[in-house]
Amino acid sequence: MAHAPPLSTTFFLSFLLVAVFSTTTSHAHNITQILAKHPEFSTFNHYLTTTHLAAEINRRLTITVLALDNSAMSSLLSKQYSIPTLKNILSLHVLTDYFGSKKLHQITDGSSLTASMFQATGSATGTSGYVNITDLKGGKVGFGSEDNNGKLDAVYVKSLKEIPYNISVLQISQVLNSEEAAAPIAAPSDLNLTVIMAKQGCKAFADLLIDTGAKTTFEQNLDGGLTVFCPTDAVVSSFMPRYKNLTAARKVSLLLYHGVPVYQSLQTLKSSNGVMNTLATDGANKYDFTVQDDGEDVTLKTKVVTVKITGTLKDEEPLIIFKVNKVLLPRELFKAEPEPVAHSPKAAKAPKGAKSNKADAADEEADAPVDDSADQTADNENGVHKINGGKLIWMVLSLCMGIFFM
Repeated sequence: MAHAPPLSTTFFLSFLLVAVFSTTTSHAHNITQILAKHPEFSTFNHYLTTTHLAAEINRRLTITVLALDNSAMSSLLSKQYSIPTLKNILSLHVLTDYFGSKKLHQITDGSSLTASMFQATGSATGTSGYVNITDLKGGKVGFGSEDNNGKLDAVYVKSLKEIPYNISVLQISQVLNSEEAAAPIAAPSDLNLTVIMAKQGCKAFADLLIDTGAKTTFEQNLDGGLTVFCPTDAVVSSFMPRYKNLTAARKVSLLLYHGVPVYQSLQTLKSSNGVMNTLATDGANKYDFTVQDDGEDVTLKTKVVTVKITGTLKDEEPLIIFKVNKVLLPRELFKAEPEPVAHSPKAAKAPKGAKSNKADAADEEADAPVDDSADQTADNENGVHKINGGKLIWMVLSLCMGIFFM
């Protein structure tokens, strides 16, 4: 006869199941969808997308958006700011803490200084990217940027959407003034790509772009947005023997492989893992790689090599230049790593038609992949230790069933 498990065991297992489901449930929000339900904020919604702020807002777990209606946005747009400057101004209206309508009236000492995404980007100097929130008399709440001489430009109007401690979307009466955020930013045509690289430890790569003419393709994509992955001088120097063995056309393809024709901030790369096309991508050849968020690091994986982003040289939309620790090697130009053969007692036979003469052997050696054993070991270890949410849930359910039917 089966015996029911003790009440304490049942309670523990129930709690464990709730915890498992909670950890596998996403707390994601979508600012574009939230604002789409309010047509009077359509302009604000549009420019959050245009400036790529929407993606950064959606990535964060705790955020407050100070939304501006179409009238307030019309006043802002009449000043004809560039898109990069608009991004700075609008990022001042995105707070990196949660403020629901109730919390606004419960601010300690009646005033709070809170960081905005403008401050978080590092573009603001000092505390100019902070926003002052003050509980005023008569039930009003005022908002003002820290570099506005203490003036509170706007007041709270209403709450549009609140998901406690995740996202709060609040309407304020008008734009927050900030000389720092509104400062002019160089237009794309004024940005000299190779000069920026040369000054930041990527002169060797910049020189290759100039020598091959690949620089022109990079510059032609600046207006629409450009992300560059730049190997440092030491990396390029060690790679030069292999680079010199490539034909002129292949050299250009390799260099274009280090550019993506869209602006991708580090935050966006972390939240949008997957396959990414490059400037070298065309109909016949993919020339793509996979972006993967690996803890605090972001890696770019081809079939040949795994590359890690080690720093940012320039982040001024529409241009962002990342520093990487290796040259990106596309499978279209270099030999792919062999797939491991599991439980194979016999040595792999050489494929038919294998190259045997010295010239061909030299070509293969030139195109041989770099040693990525350390990266592969790390990947394998991560694969062993990871258990996805679905498997974990079934494991717990199996445990429960085993106990209940004992």
